[in-house]
Amino acid sequence: MQNHRDILKAIEKINVWKRGDQRAPHKPLLLLLALGTWERERLNDFPYQSFAPKLGKLLDDFGPSRLTHKTHYPFWRLQNDGLWTVSSDSQMFPRSGDVPHGKLLELNAKGHLSVGFVDALEEEPELVHTVAHLILEAHFPPTLHDDILQAVGLGEFNYASALPSGRTRDPGFRYDVLMAYEERCAICGFDVRLSGTLIGIEAAHIKWFQAGGPDTPDNGLALCSLHHKLLDRGAFTITTDGTMMVSQRISGSSGLSEWLMNFHGTPLRQPVSSSYNPNSSFLDWHGREVFKGPARD
Repeated sequence: MQNHRDILKAIEKINVWKRGDQRAPHKPLLLLLALGTWERERLNDFPYQSFAPKLGKLLDDFGPSRLTHKTHYPFWRLQNDGLWTVSSDSQMFPRSGDVPHGKLLELNAKGHLSVGFVDALEEEPELVHTVAHLILEAHFPPTLHDDILQAVGLGEFNYASALPSGRTRDPGFRYDVLMAYEERCAICGFDVRLSGTLIGIEAAHIKWFQAGGPDTPDNGLALCSLHHKLLDRGAFTITTDGTMMVSQRISGSSGLSEWLMNFHGTPLRQPVSSSYNPNSSFLDWHGREVFKGPARD
């Protein structure tokens, strides 16, 4: 890799683990964490011992709800994408297969952005911004971008627009979803207007666009900006019978009752036609891949 176009092509082609429609944001989050560290410190040595807990926390916050997150897989397998290498102070790694978590610790393994990647970043400093945005656009909804950038240490920068992806969004999605719910939040009913202009009501994807969710009304909910973000962070989900359920992991004082617990166990506001009802397969996906379960009683 010699220039930024090569890097961007490699980023677009990252081989993310797939099984059906399960989410696997391990490699994207690892790259963002490395980019944030490199941008702040200009260091290209990322010890597995210190990176594993950081990556685990990112996966806990922004990945699917799992009992454990296997941080050694992305740390080792990212080498196959031509963007990353792994070295050891004392021993050569096997030529094939994975290296387990304990072995990476034992050998004091370190990850490194590839030489070509670092050369391109040094030659064109803005490339780190474009790469970060491209990763976010490909793997996470916009409601999470700022939170992820802050978490990896890139939040203080202004980012260039990402290159267009293969899928384009339907501009009619927002109109259709807001019309279906009479321009009111499907959870709390918020519908404030300023001089007749609707404020803070958004068309949320139930199954994320980045995960292959379609721009169709049965994959959408009209939500206020707060409930939209809470949905995408997995603070609550909607069951297939249309009930709003809050995660046991949510805590707080001011706002918890008003914005979440008051609606826990209650039915979603119905759209103007049953043809707009959320598709159960999209609700199932959100419950499995986004919701930070289990739900409260």
